[in-house]
Amino acid sequence: MPNFLKISQLQCQYDEKTVLNDLNFTLDKGELAALLGPSGCGKSTLLRAIAGFEKIQNGQIEVNQTLLSSPSVSIPPEKRKIGMVFQDYALFPHLTIEQNIAYGLDKQQAKSPNKRIEKLLDLIDLSQHRTRYPHELSGGQQQRVALARALAPEPELILFDEPFSNLDADLRTRLGGEVRQILKDLNTSAILVTHDQSEAFAMADKIGVIQQGKVIQTGSANQLYHQPKSKFVAQFIGKGSFISGKAVNESTIETSLGQL
Repeated sequence: MPNFLKISQLQCQYDEKTVLNDLNFTLDKGELAALLGPSGCGKSTLLRAIAGFEKIQNGQIEVNQTLLSSPSVSIPPEKRKIGMVFQDYALFPHLTIEQNIAYGLDKQQAKSPNKRIEKLLDLIDLSQHRTRYPHELSGGQQQRVALARALAPEPELILFDEPFSNLDADLRTRLGGEVRQILKDLNTSAILVTHDQSEAFAMADKIGVIQQGKVIQTGSANQLYHQPKSKFVAQFIGKGSFISGKAVNESTIETSLGQL
């Protein structure tokens, strides 16, 4: 079965600076992925390239076996069936919750939006607040509205760019679980960019670690923590200590603690 999202040999640069270089990543239908890495490693640029906000210099991006981006092809963002949830929510202050969600519908869907909006309001548990305005809601409620607006056009993929960073730790944990359940109920694929490892571990089925513009390892939280493939991943994900050693043969290392 082909991957739902397939990114191959992706290269993206700003002026002369290469931000993403030979990056490869895949995602299955209904799978939730998180991207982890230090600041400036290219996480947000990757999201922007998938969404169609950035042109790529090499490689390609495919969703559901449709080519979205290559050096010679660039499908406009509004035609990609991709939703995006930002860090600052970006809700319209002069529109009610119901109107904010309806804004995410295209012209065809907007002809009879009531059923879709009702379903989304129920899904985010805010039906009773439909006539309120964003400033009348808590940060967690505003984030749920932003998610519902992104879900309204029934996108094939949703991208989250550090969506919970403005929330306190307890709310972040609870809301992360709620968002994961909503996406799983809808079988919607998603990619989350975050600096919070515990958030990534709790939400994602698969985690990709990015270093200097490349995905250097992917796997479950358990795999990354217990089976890191490089010193960088071990340092970034785990809490281990490093000791020097000398290879005795292919399977044994001599250390100050004895042979391992």
